[in-house]
Amino acid sequence: MQLTFLGTGTSQGVPIIGCKCSVCQSADPRDQRLRTSVHIQSDGLSFVIDSGPDFRQQMLHEKIDALDAILFTHDHKDHTAGLDDVRAYNHLMQKPMQVYGEEYVLSTIKREFSYAFTEKKYPGVPEIELNTIDDRPFFIENLKIIPIRGVHFKLPVLGFRIGNLAYLTDMNQLPESERYKLKDLDVLIINALRIKTHVSHFNLEQALDIIKLSQPKQAYLTHISHKLGLYQDLIQQLPSKVLPAYDGLKITF
Repeated sequence: MQLTFLGTGTSQGVPIIGCKCSVCQSADPRDQRLRTSVHIQSDGLSFVIDSGPDFRQQMLHEKIDALDAILFTHDHKDHTAGLDDVRAYNHLMQKPMQVYGEEYVLSTIKREFSYAFTEKKYPGVPEIELNTIDDRPFFIENLKIIPIRGVHFKLPVLGFRIGNLAYLTDMNQLPESERYKLKDLDVLIINALRIKTHVSHFNLEQALDIIKLSQPKQAYLTHISHKLGLYQDLIQQLPSKVLPAYDGLKITF
């Protein structure tokens, strides 16, 4: 399995428009973050988790010419806004894009991309096949995916366990009843927005607490804001086997 971090930033990305802080002005490319998403390749299957506003740019940058599916964690625009650009993959692969999400997520997609679901479609609109998921495990072809229930302020969201990888973004609560799904991980990816606590995301301390409890072989922080500090400073402060992710980082396991 290979995972590429397509984006590791917040809903505004980093740098933020008009911000003059040291992180937003940093020349280090690891401090420049598109909206959060990952691409996973496993046994010939190619898919992404979330397709935010930077989806097209991310796909072009990583030269991803084949895409079988998109999994959605929730329905916020910084995770769904790029869905129209699956049109390119419809053409390349000559099939609809398989989209997986909870019922409320798919309802939002049908409303916000209504032109793709009308009876009489305009030529060239994206071809999307919706697949409803919930808390139960499901399969994409032969790949088993285990949803992990979290809470994003008051919104129910999903993370995913895929083999010995777990991916958790846009959460500030992870119920005790879900934590067994984080056992025996090779890789845990978890959001860590900033130093101070936040109403809808784990801060650094909370993310590190979950990492400590689950004991993965390696952990990566994502959905990082400019308020978490410079990459070069942050990497020196973290425990062993915990790294801040950055856009374009590839891991194989």
